[in-house]
Amino acid sequence: MGDLAFEDYDGFYYLVDVKTHRSDADFNMPNLTSVQRLSKLYAQDKNYFCLLLVSYSVEAVKVTVKEVKFVPIEFLSWSCLTLGALGWGQIQIANSNKIVVEDKKTRKEWMLELCDRVLEFYPEEILKINERIAYFEEVKKFWQEK
Repeated sequence: MGDLAFEDYDGFYYLVDVKTHRSDADFNMPNLTSVQRLSKLYAQDKNYFCLLLVSYSVEAVKVTVKEVKFVPIEFLSWSCLTLGALGWGQIQIANSNKIVVEDKKTRKEWMLELCDRVLEFYPEEILKINERIAYFEEVKKFWQEK
């Protein structure tokens, strides 16, 4: 879930996922974490899933760090996040060129919005899966009759 982890003197536990992004790339949509893993981690108030977001450029052989952000996931606005269909669902950055940090929402507010988004996402995935099942039923029928 993270690239590194540590516990501070007050007993807070931080899982840190490092995401690098080449700033001249047109598009980058990295997976952050599973919705299930995050929900389990956040059942404990002292646990944090943080992102170390590093944007950089490359000129010849020179790498220049453009921007660094260190934020708990709940500081990322849902306007820059999306859900992907891997496992239980993956929280993804929609476009690494457009990161929106909002530090005014509480964890509770952010997690309730996550739940709303997941509960909208799953029925859409069910429709897609039903289409795929119908497709492969036809493929199977084709091969049975061949």
